[in-house]
Amino acid sequence: MEFARLFTPYEAAKTLPLVRRIVEDILQTAERYRSLEEDAAEREGLAEVIEEHLEELEEIGCFYKDWNYSVGLVDFPARIDGEIVFLCWRSDESKLSFYHRIEDGYAGRRPIPRDSP
Repeated sequence: MEFARLFTPYEAAKTLPLVRRIVEDILQTAERYRSLEEDAAEREGLAEVIEEHLEELEEIGCFYKDWNYSVGLVDFPARIDGEIVFLCWRSDESKLSFYHRIEDGYAGRRPIPRDSP
């Protein structure tokens, strides 16, 4: 799997304030979307707003992974110990502390090694 950008843990942490704001926008828009059961036109507009936010994250180089739009989960492609992995952040976490192998997904999260740049 190839990615346009690989983050170091430091670079991902520096990007986190912007990512956090985008994810907050996604979660708020999704909550509003769910509350509009009857208004198809407004729901369509909100779905487009969510898609724009997702594209914004991808332009930064990270990927939104919470398709229930409930906790805001973002993966940052990175290299740890020579292996391509995802640095993994949830919107309820104060900082970026975990990663997982691509094939392991969220269930395989483990702490980012302290010696990672």
